[in-house]
Amino acid sequence: MPPPDRRAGDVATMKGGARLLDGRGLAAARRAALKQKIAHARAAHGLAPKLAVVLVGDDAASAVYVRNKQKACAEVGIATMQAHLPSATSEAALLSAIEAHNRDAAVHGILVQFPLPPHIAPARVMAAIAPDKDVDGLHPLNQARLMTGVAGLRPCTPQGCVLLAREVESSLRGLHAVIVGRSLLVGKPLAHLLLQENCTVSLAHSHTRDLPALAAQADLLVAACGRARFVQGAWIKPDAIVIDVGINRVAGRLVGDVDEAAAERARALTPVPGGVGPMTVACLLDNVFAAAKRQAGLAEV
Repeated sequence: MPPPDRRAGDVATMKGGARLLDGRGLAAARRAALKQKIAHARAAHGLAPKLAVVLVGDDAASAVYVRNKQKACAEVGIATMQAHLPSATSEAALLSAIEAHNRDAAVHGILVQFPLPPHIAPARVMAAIAPDKDVDGLHPLNQARLMTGVAGLRPCTPQGCVLLAREVESSLRGLHAVIVGRSLLVGKPLAHLLLQENCTVSLAHSHTRDLPALAAQADLLVAACGRARFVQGAWIKPDAIVIDVGINRVAGRLVGDVDEAAAERARALTPVPGGVGPMTVACLLDNVFAAAKRQAGLAEV
């Protein structure tokens, strides 16, 4: 990759030697564009997108995430309804609540906030949501659609990672992408999205041998392992793009999965917070609108 453009106007967006990728700014631009699209669809077709949010228990962080998502929905013109269930809610009762939203034609998207209480199996919950209302993109059918390249709802965080990388390179074709973390939420779906971008993808995990050497080959490195500052600055290939998905609280502050020293070698990287998180929410809004259009027969997802 060519060296980064060090224009004077970019000084405020630099950290160490790297350009900071402004997830908040990019997400705000996407919300503004989506707001116009939704207003047009409402005026032209009477389409009123609606998201049902289900929160189980009293996890403080989950409550904050739900409020932020509802606020973002209101900003762009997506209606929301919330079901806040007690932590003792049975799995059967939760599945029944989901089925009621599946049958409600006025609801276009269903979001169950994770984590769930330990007595509820996440896989059963994911599978219970109607695939065309699965705005998290985690239903087995949507996973299969992603793997086979068929149009469908895609997981939000991986979508956001791709969009952030494209802020640096408009085409990711031919890049060697190394993903550290193989979760169903991020690592696995992101690998398929990047393959569709014609990247060469290495999916690394806790059993990968000589991970530093593999990371050092990455033109695009995505850290999504959930371990604070796990990816060291010395692992970063000079001028690589680094996407840090991690959110970890250490000594009262939020840090990512990538050590701050990576800024001395990377071409561009995402800050924590303010990088991937806002883009995840922006992609959720896009998914709700796409789902609403598909259910109204206006367009495919």
